[in-house]
Amino acid sequence: MEIQAKLPSTKGPAEMFTGDVWFDVIAKGAEPSRLRVNTVRFAPCARTAWHTHAAGQTLHVTEGVGLVQSRGGDVVVMKPGDTVYTPPGEWHWHGAAREHFMTHMAMWEALGEGQGPETQWGEHVSDEEYHAG
Repeated sequence: MEIQAKLPSTKGPAEMFTGDVWFDVIAKGAEPSRLRVNTVRFAPCARTAWHTHAAGQTLHVTEGVGLVQSRGGDVVVMKPGDTVYTPPGEWHWHGAAREHFMTHMAMWEALGEGQGPETQWGEHVSDEEYHAG
C-alpha cells in the first residue's frame, strides 16, 4: 500500500478550456495501471474544447450543474450523482452551466506505449454552440 502525496491544483490550459477551470490529479495511470482520474472544477460558463478519448471517458458529477454534448447531439444537463460515458472516438465537450459551478470526476485510460495519443483535442466550443443548450 502507498499513500500518495497530493499534487498541487493545476489551471486548465487555455488551448483545452474556455473560462476558469482547475483540476486535481487523483490517479496518474502508472503502469501497470492505465487508469487516470482527475477532479475538475469549472466556473460558470467554463468548458472544455471539443475532444475525444481513444479508450472512452466516464464523468461523474459531484456538485453543481453541468452540460455535456456529443458532436451532432443535444446538450444534456448533468447534476450531482449523474454519470456520463462517452465511448472511444466520440467527439464531445463538457463544462459548467451558465449560472452554476460544476465539479466532476473525469476517468479514462491511458494507452500503452507507442499506441498513439489518449486524448485528441479539437477546436474550442463556440459561444453559439454553448448557448444552444
